[in-house]
Amino acid sequence: MMNNNSEIVVTEFILLGLSNHPVAQAIFFWIILVVYLINLLGNGLMVILIITNSHLHTPMYFFLSNLSFLDICYTSSGIPQALVTCTTERTTISYIGCMAQIHISLYLGTTECVLLAVMAYDRFVAICSPLHYTVIMSWRVCVQIAIGTWGTGFILTLIPTVTGPKRFCGSNVINHFTCEAQTVGKLICGDTHLNNVVSFANSILVLIVPFTFILVTYLRIGLAVWRIRSDQGWSKALSTCSSHLAVVGIFYGSAMAMYLQPKSKYTSDGDKMFSVFYGAVTPMLNPLIYSLRNKDVKRALQKLLGGNVSRY
Repeated sequence: MMNNNSEIVVTEFILLGLSNHPVAQAIFFWIILVVYLINLLGNGLMVILIITNSHLHTPMYFFLSNLSFLDICYTSSGIPQALVTCTTERTTISYIGCMAQIHISLYLGTTECVLLAVMAYDRFVAICSPLHYTVIMSWRVCVQIAIGTWGTGFILTLIPTVTGPKRFCGSNVINHFTCEAQTVGKLICGDTHLNNVVSFANSILVLIVPFTFILVTYLRIGLAVWRIRSDQGWSKALSTCSSHLAVVGIFYGSAMAMYLQPKSKYTSDGDKMFSVFYGAVTPMLNPLIYSLRNKDVKRALQKLLGGNVSRY
C-alpha cells in the first residue's frame, strides 16, 4: 500500500522458497522434513537423557542440555516455514511475523555462540583445575552462567534490533525460504551503509570474539596437557574435548561462511543452501556427535531403552 509520500509501505512479504521447480520442491520438502524430525528426536532425546539419568547431572551435560534445547528452538523458528514454502505456490508472511522470525533466529543463534564459549570454559576448568572443579563449577554457578548466557544473547540481539530496517520500498519478494536477516536487509529503502556497518560489527562481536575465546581456551588446555606428558592425560583431554571441538568447528565454520562473506545485492542458491546447512543440518549433527563419541551418553541411552549396559 502507499502512504502520503508515495512510498510503498510493506505489510507482508512473499517467500520464493528454495526452488520454483515442483519436483525439486518435493525433494527438498522430504529432505528437510527428515532432517527436522531427526533434529527434534536427537536433541529431545538428549535433553530427556540428561534430565532422567543421575550420572549425567554434571556441569558439562547441564550445558549440553541447554545446547540441545536451544537447537530445538532454533530449527523450529525457521524450518517449518521452509516446509510450507515447499508445498505452496505462493507463500506470504506478515511484516510483524517476518520481523519476529528474524529477531528470534538472531537471538537463538547469538545465544548459541555464547553457550559454546561457556562450554569451552567448563572443559578448561575440568582439565586444568580438576581438584577445584566442583567448587568453581557448582550448581549455583552453572545456573547463574546459563541465565547470563541467555541474557547476553538477548542483549547482543538488541543491537541489530534497534539499528535494523525500519522502512522497505520496491519489491516485497524475499528470495529465501524464511525471513533471513541479510536477505530481508537487501529490501531496505535508502542508504544502507550504516546498517551494513552495524551488522558487520555485530557479526564480529557475536562470532569472532567467542570463537577467539574458544581457541585461546583450548590452547591453554593443550599446553596444560602437554606439561603432564602422559598418555592418560592426552586420552582424557581428547575424550573430553573432541565432541565439543567438532561441534564448534561445524557451527562456527558455517556461521562465518554465512555472515562474514562480502555483501551482495542478490541472494544466490548457494546462500540458501548454506542457510539450510546452518539452520537444520548443524543442529541435527550435535546430538549425533555427542552420542557417538561419549560412553556416558551411550550408557544412559541403553538404560533408557532397557538394554543390557553391563557389557559397556
